[in-house]
Amino acid sequence: MSEFAIPAGQPALPSRDLKVMALVGAAHGCSHFFQLVLPSLFPWLKDVFQVSYTELGLITTCFYVISGTLQTPAGFLVDRIGARNVLMGGLGIFCVAILLLSLVPAYWMLFPVMLLAGLGNCVFHPADYSILGASIDSKRLGVAYGSHTFAGNLGWALAPALMGGVAAFAGWHAAPLVAGIIGLVILATLVLNRDLLRDDAGAGQRKAAGKTGGPAPLPLAAILTLPVVMCFVYFMFTSIVAIGLQNFLPATLQTLFGTPLAIGATALTGFLLASAVGIMSGGWVADRGIPVEVIVVGGLLSSGALMLVAALVHLPDSLLIACIAGAGFLFGFTTPSRDLIVRGATPKGASGRVFGFVYSGLDAGSALVPLIMGQLLDHGHADKVLLFVAAILACGSVTAFTVRRKSQPTAAAAE
Repeated sequence: MSEFAIPAGQPALPSRDLKVMALVGAAHGCSHFFQLVLPSLFPWLKDVFQVSYTELGLITTCFYVISGTLQTPAGFLVDRIGARNVLMGGLGIFCVAILLLSLVPAYWMLFPVMLLAGLGNCVFHPADYSILGASIDSKRLGVAYGSHTFAGNLGWALAPALMGGVAAFAGWHAAPLVAGIIGLVILATLVLNRDLLRDDAGAGQRKAAGKTGGPAPLPLAAILTLPVVMCFVYFMFTSIVAIGLQNFLPATLQTLFGTPLAIGATALTGFLLASAVGIMSGGWVADRGIPVEVIVVGGLLSSGALMLVAALVHLPDSLLIACIAGAGFLFGFTTPSRDLIVRGATPKGASGRVFGFVYSGLDAGSALVPLIMGQLLDHGHADKVLLFVAAILACGSVTAFTVRRKSQPTAAAAE
């Protein structure tokens, strides 16, 4: 049996599951694509509106603050009215915001448009994971979660090239117009195939319970158990690693070892590409019955060890790139198992609000990392940046182990 073969006794993915994964993945990829529409246009907008990159960056900060703040309320909405309606509504709002972006005549008008975009962006993680959990056989959820994350990364990868190309050819106004049309096509596809997208089973159960005087839906306080809170911390840690390296790896390597920026950028590309490969292969392995905490702890610690080597040893360029790419593969390899750990910590019928809450940890980490790594570089401590990354990876492995040990009895009690 090859490394990525279907486990013995597990049937091949049926066409329905593949369609669901494709639909949800397309929506998730579109959300990540939309996130980078505005940043991809910064070189044009800077000159058009006569503003600095800091002023343009403030707009994206507002976008992520709104998105992160509303993600947990969006999870409540998912559990109350159903995930597919929330998903399609959020994507529709996001499409409107991106189309409006093509009409903005002044810098200050970017703020309300991107605040509207943040409202649309907040729904994807709670809605997507609720749909996948209700629509895909549990034996194949590792693959489903892996494909979901991979689609998001693909959206990130496509946006700068496509938006930059359109802006260079037809002007910056045309770029968000093209992006919005792509989003509307994906939205129409979701609407036409809505019957394939099952809602979280808990929503229907609670509706029935409400009609017969059954138990009320669980409030957020009831699901903020130690495993769920630790999941939030885990997501914050992994976001610090991913966003920190995306923003500061080339500058860190240049300051630390005199590595040319082109080599540093290549190392970052290697990390991201290898991480994408790790995500897909990690999904297949997660469905083989290996304890997910073993996969996560082993992957994060091994990734951290390679980061330590990159931090402490002045490697030749080729070995440096290979070392960081290896760390990226191991980091990505843990992602599907990470999502399975969250699912194991989730009480029945509460997947929307739990995934909404824990995924807001990504936004929290994204907000913290510029302050931490930027300060280290600004004060001449480039040698500590990759050591910090390695330490965060080790801390992430501890949180994952804690969640897994505590989650099953807690989730059972919450039911």
